[in-house]
Amino acid sequence: MGTLDYYAAIARLAPGALALSAMRRVQGVARQARYRRRERTDEVLLLQAFGAARAEELAERALGNRASRVWCELSQRDSVLEALAAIPGARERARARAQAALRQEWDVFGTRVAFGEGRPVDWSLDALSGHRYPLAPVDRMPLHSKGNDPKYPWVMGRLDSAVALAQGYWVETSPDERARLSSAFAMQVLDFLQANPVGQGVHWTCAMEVALRAANLAQALVMFSDAAVVRRPEFLVPVLGSLADHLSWVEAHLEDRGAVPNNHLVSNYVGLLVVGLLFPQLPDTSRQVSVAVSGLCEQMSAQVHVEGTSFEGSIPYHRLSVELFTLALLVARGSGVALGTAYETRLRRMFHVVRAWCSETGLAPQLGDNDSGRVFPLRERGDLEQGYLVGLGAALFGDAGLGGGEPPDEAAWLLGQAGMERHRRLSPAAPSLSVSFPEGGFHVLRGAGAVVTVSAGKQGQRGVGGHSHNDKLSFELHLGGRPLIVDPGTGSYTREPAMRNAFRGTAAHNTVQVDGAEQAPLDPARLFALPEGAKARVVAFLPGSSVDRLRVRHDGYRMLPAPVGIERTFRLNRHERALAGCDSFIGTGQHEVIGRFHLPDEQARRVTPDAQVLARAQRAAEEPLEFEPLAVELGPAGAPLAWILLERGLESGLVASGYSPGYGRVVPAMTVEFRRQVKPPTGLRWLVVFR
Repeated sequence: MGTLDYYAAIARLAPGALALSAMRRVQGVARQARYRRRERTDEVLLLQAFGAARAEELAERALGNRASRVWCELSQRDSVLEALAAIPGARERARARAQAALRQEWDVFGTRVAFGEGRPVDWSLDALSGHRYPLAPVDRMPLHSKGNDPKYPWVMGRLDSAVALAQGYWVETSPDERARLSSAFAMQVLDFLQANPVGQGVHWTCAMEVALRAANLAQALVMFSDAAVVRRPEFLVPVLGSLADHLSWVEAHLEDRGAVPNNHLVSNYVGLLVVGLLFPQLPDTSRQVSVAVSGLCEQMSAQVHVEGTSFEGSIPYHRLSVELFTLALLVARGSGVALGTAYETRLRRMFHVVRAWCSETGLAPQLGDNDSGRVFPLRERGDLEQGYLVGLGAALFGDAGLGGGEPPDEAAWLLGQAGMERHRRLSPAAPSLSVSFPEGGFHVLRGAGAVVTVSAGKQGQRGVGGHSHNDKLSFELHLGGRPLIVDPGTGSYTREPAMRNAFRGTAAHNTVQVDGAEQAPLDPARLFALPEGAKARVVAFLPGSSVDRLRVRHDGYRMLPAPVGIERTFRLNRHERALAGCDSFIGTGQHEVIGRFHLPDEQARRVTPDAQVLARAQRAAEEPLEFEPLAVELGPAGAPLAWILLERGLESGLVASGYSPGYGRVVPAMTVEFRRQVKPPTGLRWLVVFR
């Protein structure tokens, strides 16, 4: 897809978006021109802003007599500690995070990086490639180069570690240990600021990262506000000045210039809101908070569907969006700022959506991009873990539909005893049922210990598809809380463009591919664009007492010389504990069809199914069906979890592949492939029988 084709597609899918984008670009140029004319926030400006005559007065003006009730305020510490005491292991987890931060140790997408306590950090390091980004003005910064990935230094530069040190400071009782943690915080922050001057280097290339770093730094600073080392002018002056500089940078570089703004712009607003409300005396915060409040309310409406799904077209990015909008609400509430009923209503629905697609172990399906992004640096979480959000939503809203389970650490930190009490009062909610989210394009069948999540809807970001894949009619199957048939994930973004595109492609998903073609044109030069092409949608969604049926369709192959449409029917049979599928082809000509089931590991083998498995498969098929003599057994040898059976006449095999369970990591796996020459109208049938 060439540039003109791309913009034509955007104009068709998001009417008015290009005109708005052009207008925002003009506004952005004006903002940056104003930014270049501004004065840097030096000590004189800070003293004026805080009404202080001397630098020694800043500590009391900035950190004393604080009126807000935000979670990170010292006034909330006792409530938070009491809440943590009610969650087994919560304090120990906080101490462990603080100790890792003391060692200046990061887990960067599976690569361990450690610099040692009190030592300088190599902030510009890509820990995987060894590349160091130069300290150059961002407008001359060669950010993307093959083999390197700026997201790796960004993990360190977001300063989650500052919050981890503050968590340790709150839970520790030893004065010596608390002094050690506060000193480490001061040293690490000053080390970062000295090594990364405003507007220079990799840590200023993305306003989202600047905004979230500022939010983390501001929250941590408030948590340390009674520490002697933090109240010293030689620390407080540069840090408060840097927070002001962060806000000015974000405001001047709002990420609103794309045809359809996304989670980056929400992050910009969250940073402006958090810092502006925690330190309202900083220059220009009144305007910046106003911009953030109106922007967040606008983007909640634009980026979250009425049903509660994120518009990103990605289930992992839904988690990021929930955390972003939740942090904004918590800080706004604690500061006496209202975001409105519409905002809260839609956010509440986002938590319900999480509950709908999570398995009993709290894992979510990996459909769409997964960059392992989070906003709450309060407890380590798995890349696919989302179940903790259900408990957080219950504690936040006191919503009976989210009740049950144990409260997460995040609820104790962010909501204290009041949140824990709201959670405690709730009775367990009824089990989640099968549900369809047509706006988000995800559809969930549940029962017999299985969670089947199907992708069938428009590309995300209103058709831009920045975080969408060619995964239409693909699905994930979790059984007993364990991912069994999976979306292979994302791999990485810019480090290896070929890998990026391979993981977005049709062949990397549990769907059928016709004549080797992509469902929608995939431009290898546009790593964050996949405009609408397949027109996937639901034909029928029919939950039943013992069998749930879902029929979905896409027209991506209507563009072939011999056009063909595809319908896939799913039947989840709770009584027989089986998932039956049928791929139907409607069109002309003769086609080579390949279907795939991607596995998360190499635990699969071809076996002769026993009579009981065959009988259950026949009953679940609901029509006479002959199967290939060999099935594929999934799970550990000797303790299988399921069997894949294919109708007779389908060639099949197990091939080596890769699975990316989180950003930056790919592990060996296997894929079940089946193929046949087809002449429409016809269909291919398959079943997965659960143990």
